[in-house]
Amino acid sequence: MRPFLSALHRTAASSRPASLSSASLRRTPRTNTFFQTKPLDSVCTRCRIQQTRFYSRQLADDPAWLSVVDNPARIVRTGNKHGPGLIILALIPIISFGLGTWQIQRLDRKTKMIATFEDRLVKDPLPLPPRIDPSAISEFDYRRVYTVGRFRHDQEMLVGPRMRDGQDGYFVVTPLEREGEQSTILVNRGWISRKQKDQKVRDQEGALPRGEVMVEGLLREPWKKNMFTPDNVPQEGKFYFPDIEQMAELTGSQPVWIEQTMVPDLVEAYNREAKGIPIGRAAEVNLRNNHSQYIFTWYGLSLATSIMLWMIVRKRPNEATRRVRLNRNW
Repeated sequence: MRPFLSALHRTAASSRPASLSSASLRRTPRTNTFFQTKPLDSVCTRCRIQQTRFYSRQLADDPAWLSVVDNPARIVRTGNKHGPGLIILALIPIISFGLGTWQIQRLDRKTKMIATFEDRLVKDPLPLPPRIDPSAISEFDYRRVYTVGRFRHDQEMLVGPRMRDGQDGYFVVTPLEREGEQSTILVNRGWISRKQKDQKVRDQEGALPRGEVMVEGLLREPWKKNMFTPDNVPQEGKFYFPDIEQMAELTGSQPVWIEQTMVPDLVEAYNREAKGIPIGRAAEVNLRNNHSQYIFTWYGLSLATSIMLWMIVRKRPNEATRRVRLNRNW
């Protein structure tokens, strides 16, 4: 029985190619050259052919081949991680923190200065000596003083323009000539409207007092000119800021500046403005002290930029900027 089955099996194998029909031979050939020459109709046969081809070309047999396990890929950000903008952003919190600390020091100095001036204001006024040492004025800044003399209206100088309650005007600076061997000093009598610029339109008795008068005011240090203020033109009578040295030389006075004071009174101020009588300043310290706002501004900027810097440094790259950089040996 077994020899009979073996013979039958050999007969079937030898007759198998001849049993292929003409239709199977006319099939459309595949792209693979192997299947173009030897069409297959058995799934098992195709699997065996693919396995044969795969196992005959093992990548591990190539000594130059590297495994992914031995050389894994790394996820990196393409291009430079941070540009020069990060350096600038890193400098902002440092600089703003330094400026905030500097404003604390300025606040301390300004607070002490205002306290010193206010302490001088509450003291009784001093009589102005016959001659004043200009170098000692800084020790008596904002000190209340009084003196007696005659105004030289013929040497009057208008400093301006100066604004008061939205109106344009000038400061009236008049030399005060004192009797005897006493020196002449400069007195800032106060503010007048532009309409009262000419002495002829002012009240002659109140605005231009004749004879001896007593002046009470604040002894002040010379003003400092800023870079935006134009230079004075004394030849044309134009004074944009009180250059005390220049005014003293022009009028033959000592470089001593007195700001005449008056009790703040709204009705009195309106009356003086209408008559052209200078409106004196109040006996108070009017120095600005905004350093507290600057401190919060600079420290707030330092904190905000520090948080921004931390967020940028710690931020994970998004999917658009992430790339896989393979090993250079692949």
